[in-house]
Amino acid sequence: MAKAADTTETPDPPGTRPERPVTERRLHPFTPFRRAWAPIAVLVGWAVHDPNQAQEQLTRLTTTTLLIALAVLVPAASLYGFLTWWFTHFSVTDSELRIRTGLLFRRAAHIRLERIQAIDVSQPLLARIAGVAKLRLDVVGAEKKDELAFLGEEEARVLRAELLARAAGFAPETAHEVGEAPARELLRVPARELAIALVLTGATWGALVAALVVPPVLWLATHSVWTVLATGVPLLGAAGASSVGRFVGEYDWTVGESPDGLRIDHGLLDRTHETVPPGRVQTVRIVEPLLWRRRGWVRVELDVAGSANSVLVPVAPREAAEAVVARVLPGVSVPAGASLSRPPRRAGRCVPLWWRGYGIAVTDAVFATRHGLLRRSLALVPHAKVQSVRLTQGPWQRLWRLADVHVDTGADKTVTARLRDAQEAAELLRGQAERSRTGRLDARPDRWMA
Repeated sequence: MAKAADTTETPDPPGTRPERPVTERRLHPFTPFRRAWAPIAVLVGWAVHDPNQAQEQLTRLTTTTLLIALAVLVPAASLYGFLTWWFTHFSVTDSELRIRTGLLFRRAAHIRLERIQAIDVSQPLLARIAGVAKLRLDVVGAEKKDELAFLGEEEARVLRAELLARAAGFAPETAHEVGEAPARELLRVPARELAIALVLTGATWGALVAALVVPPVLWLATHSVWTVLATGVPLLGAAGASSVGRFVGEYDWTVGESPDGLRIDHGLLDRTHETVPPGRVQTVRIVEPLLWRRRGWVRVELDVAGSANSVLVPVAPREAAEAVVARVLPGVSVPAGASLSRPPRRAGRCVPLWWRGYGIAVTDAVFATRHGLLRRSLALVPHAKVQSVRLTQGPWQRLWRLADVHVDTGADKTVTARLRDAQEAAELLRGQAERSRTGRLDARPDRWMA
């Protein structure tokens, strides 16, 4: 489908240095069909929120009234979709991306190009059929992602490559010639391996058991269909999301390496193309569920500053996963389980049995902590990413001369070394503060393609 050709000229603000002519563009003509669902979604949301009232209102409607309502609703929704598309424009200047949108309440976003840290490409199923894509922008300091939905596939790729080149410091005149950086595949998750991993996950079975057991119990206790539906449908949704939903979302998971970071492609129905920004990874977690250990599988998760990216590898053999981690954190080797120092035995007075799952290791590159017995999780924090270090000690811990050391990162997350000896914890506190200060001197740049 061809992109919209309607453009308007935006004059330069008075008193500024002359820039190139700025051309405003509209989104793809497919966009009104997507936005036309908003009024209908409001009605559906009201019906789900108050099903009894919705049922009463439907029983009062005659066939003629229902047909008249549909005859009004469908054109109104279509008009709403068209107008929201008509009043949405975007343009790229020498220094920023501008997005103007809003039908009744106007909104103008001016995004500084050097503040862009990631641009994800998303293609829901209908968008893939229509040949369009959505760009979602991660911007430093922004809590919510701005997006351009939708653009033609080719236009989306070209615009993304140009914006990333501009964010990397390329001149406006040459940025459009850079093109998309080539990628080298590092890892691909087979569908069979992903399916087996989900079957061996405790959360999948827990959600499924709850969905099968709770509704019959509620029916025996209340004999109310609406109570059973109001409880059973969310439980079935949670069970589906933890099994089928995860399989569909993580299908054909591919990790590739390019000059602009690690690229992640995944999805069976909705295809998503994400990029892990270089230098923005704050924490890497290697998760090992109990039933995965015999197969030697792990899951790798991330905390990325200002980004929603949270999964790097959904399932992979440990050696392959650690090889990918080495690309995210160059020069970092994952500490072996035997090298992790456990808390002293008296920690069992505070947390019986589970204290055995705690451990800590400090290397020249990372602060590493482990917790969990059934579901082990090893967190790696590069020293350069530590924002602050804290020591806490409750009254029961003081009695047994124990303390916790908390390491805060730039992603508003905390990694904790629990139940350490009080003297060891004090030394960790002082030592980590110094390692964090010196680690920033050798930190990787947070720039694209740098």
